[in-house]
Amino acid sequence: MRTVVFSSLTLALLSQRAGADTTLSLNPSTTWGTWEGWGVSLAWWAKAFGNRDDLARVFFSLNSQSINGQTLPGLGFNIARYNAGACSNNTYDGSSMVVSPNIKPSRQMDSFWLDWASSDPTSSSWNWNVDANQRAMLQKAKANGANIFELFSNAPAWWMDLNHDPSGNGLIDNLQSWNYANHSVYLANVAQHASQNWGITFQSVEAFNEPTSPWGPSGTQEGCHFSISTMATVIPYLKTALSQRGLSSFIAAADETWYDLAITTWIGLGSSVQSQVTRINVHGYQYGGGRRDVLYTLANAAGKRLWNSEYGDGDSTGVSLFSNLLLDFVWLHPTAWVYWQAIDISGWGLIVGDNDALTLSSASTKYFVLAQFTRHIRPGMQILTTLDGNTAAAYDASSQKLVIVAGNWNSSQTITFDLSSAKTTPANGATVPRWSTQTSGGDQYKSYTDIKINNGQFSVPFSVGQVQTFEISGVVLK
Repeated sequence: MRTVVFSSLTLALLSQRAGADTTLSLNPSTTWGTWEGWGVSLAWWAKAFGNRDDLARVFFSLNSQSINGQTLPGLGFNIARYNAGACSNNTYDGSSMVVSPNIKPSRQMDSFWLDWASSDPTSSSWNWNVDANQRAMLQKAKANGANIFELFSNAPAWWMDLNHDPSGNGLIDNLQSWNYANHSVYLANVAQHASQNWGITFQSVEAFNEPTSPWGPSGTQEGCHFSISTMATVIPYLKTALSQRGLSSFIAAADETWYDLAITTWIGLGSSVQSQVTRINVHGYQYGGGRRDVLYTLANAAGKRLWNSEYGDGDSTGVSLFSNLLLDFVWLHPTAWVYWQAIDISGWGLIVGDNDALTLSSASTKYFVLAQFTRHIRPGMQILTTLDGNTAAAYDASSQKLVIVAGNWNSSQTITFDLSSAKTTPANGATVPRWSTQTSGGDQYKSYTDIKINNGQFSVPFSVGQVQTFEISGVVLK
């Protein structure tokens, strides 16, 4: 768990609307890429609840679904990240896994590769029947519309580790040097097996998770420290292993905890290794800090895609999620954004639940704030320059639809959205559908049809802490 810290930049963005009513103008001249989608990592919550069709529908489709008597709008995630586990309870040649005293059973993810006797995935060293629930949710995600899948590792299989503890070894590289290739073989074999037996093609494979951070050995989850030089050695092994199996999966790296760590790691990998990486993944746990803009510049200069591949926070209201997501839109310019655990303890979970007790409660306000984005900014849309630090905008040229998501934080006001810079705007009197979530209590993704276009503009009252989404049809930008 990580503490939310707001930087001066974040506070400035949150406060810039205090006072008088505001007019925001559309800027159609610059776009920041084609949106690939929204997603979630499976791992712990799917290990617990992966057999449930209702949860698959609520997270991966746009259909409404009743969960514990609460009707929820589907979030429409189209990206699922599958965690290749590191744990097993077998003993081989007198060795067995060392279990961290602080890891919960729900966070011990099953490894398919049980021991070092054989790398042949058809041998008795492998068990493809484990991890049934996470595998089930992966396939349910696909059945409900998910179309992008990533395979990732929080830690190498326990027997590849120096201390046999998949929770880590502090700032020591825990992956044994003689297992660098084996870690890559493991991930490539999982990707191949998924393609041949699960009907799942992993678009990308990520061998590391927050690698330069310290992990364990008394950690609460699987984790492994990798030095940059070790990562630079493992990536070519992974490239070779994927190629030998004829897989189309590409390599993503390096899922660093912070934006600033991602900058250091990317530069440190060097041009030869960088050329073997197709996409830069970064996690959003630096929150209001970090040079998102520098990381974007590096990715753009290298011709690499860029994802925020993991975000989570302990703020159930959704205010932190909104502010950090907008910082990503303004400065990082990712083409996809992935939440960490859909079901977790209060604050962290989109739906509050206990993955060990297998109990569910209700959706947090954060769930509805995220719905304001995920249900409207859809894959294939162009991401536009933000109207200000609290407003995201996207455009679907095929349907001539403009989407604006806006938040208001310090004082009630009316915001006017000026679309006059577009080539074509809707006729006077055209309805602008809107959806509203109030982070301090009230609307939970409630829909309205009470706003009209007037001379290429529309004006909307905002209360304090209100997030609203607008869909404007009949807009031609250029």
